[in-house]
Amino acid sequence: MSEDSKGYFRWKETGRYERLRRSSQPVVPLHAGKNADGGKGGPVEVPVDRTLTCRYELKYLIDESKAHAVEQFIRPYLHIDRYCTTRPSGLYPVVTLYLDSDDFKLCRQSLEGQKNRFKLRIRSYTDELDYPRFVEIKRRINNIIVKSRARVMDEELAAVVSGISLPETRYAGDQETLKQFQLYCRGIDAQPVLKLRYTRRAYEGDTENRVRITFDRDMAYRICNKPDLTLNGTGWQHCNMSTVILEIKFTGCYPAWLGRMAKCLDLRQWSVSKYVYSIKHCELMGFLFV
Repeated sequence: MSEDSKGYFRWKETGRYERLRRSSQPVVPLHAGKNADGGKGGPVEVPVDRTLTCRYELKYLIDESKAHAVEQFIRPYLHIDRYCTTRPSGLYPVVTLYLDSDDFKLCRQSLEGQKNRFKLRIRSYTDELDYPRFVEIKRRINNIIVKSRARVMDEELAAVVSGISLPETRYAGDQETLKQFQLYCRGIDAQPVLKLRYTRRAYEGDTENRVRITFDRDMAYRICNKPDLTLNGTGWQHCNMSTVILEIKFTGCYPAWLGRMAKCLDLRQWSVSKYVYSIKHCELMGFLFV
C-alpha cells in the first residue's frame, strides 16, 4: 500500500468525521420541486434496473462542449432513456449510500487498483417514501462489472443494514441478493459512511450488444453514518467539478462506432470511482487527516 493511500483512512480517529457529519452548510437542491426531479411535486416514475447487470464499463471526465459533441455523435445509435423524457430538465436525480469498513477497506482496494473487488451501496431516485430503494452489490472481476440488485422499502433499510432478515413473503424475489448483501457486510463489518448524489442523463440501445451511455453532473457528497437516502437537506458538500462524468457501458464487443467516437473526440479514460473521488475530496477540504 502506498503512503498516500494509507493516509486517507486515519481520519475517523481525529474527530473530523463528526465535524463533517454535523455540517450545516445549506444545500442547493438538484432541481426545484418537491421531488427534486424538475417537476412540481407530481408522481415520480422510478427507473427500473436498466444499467446492465454484467458489463464492461469505461469512464471519462469531459467538459460541457465535449459532452455536447458526444451526445450528437451517439444519437444515430442510441435513444434517450425513457425516464429522462419524463422530466422537464431531461435529467433524473440519483442518490447513493455507500457502506464500508471502519478502515475503509473497499475504498482502499479501489485506490490500489485491485482487479477483483466489490462495493456495497443503496440507491434511490426520489425522496418519496412510497417508492423502493435499491440494495446493490457491485463486483469487479478483472475488467468485467457484475451487479446484483434488490428492492427494499425505505422503512426497512435499517433492518437490512443491521443484518435482520426481511419477510420472505414480501421480498421473495429479492431474498438471495439481500442475504448476499448482508453476508458481504458482515464479512468486513460494513456500515454507512458516505452519501453521494448527482443528476444523470442517459442513452441506451436495443441491439443484442446492449450499450448504455450516461452523463453525470452536479456531484455532491455528505458524510452519513445511518441508512438515509434523502436527496435534500443540509450538510451536502459540492465537489466543484466543472466537468461531466461520462460512463460507457456495454455487454458484448466494444462497438466500432464507439472506437471512432473515442478517437475523434480524443476521449481519455478516468479510472477513479465517484465514491473514491468524494473521499479524496474530503481530504482536500480538510476533513481527512493525512
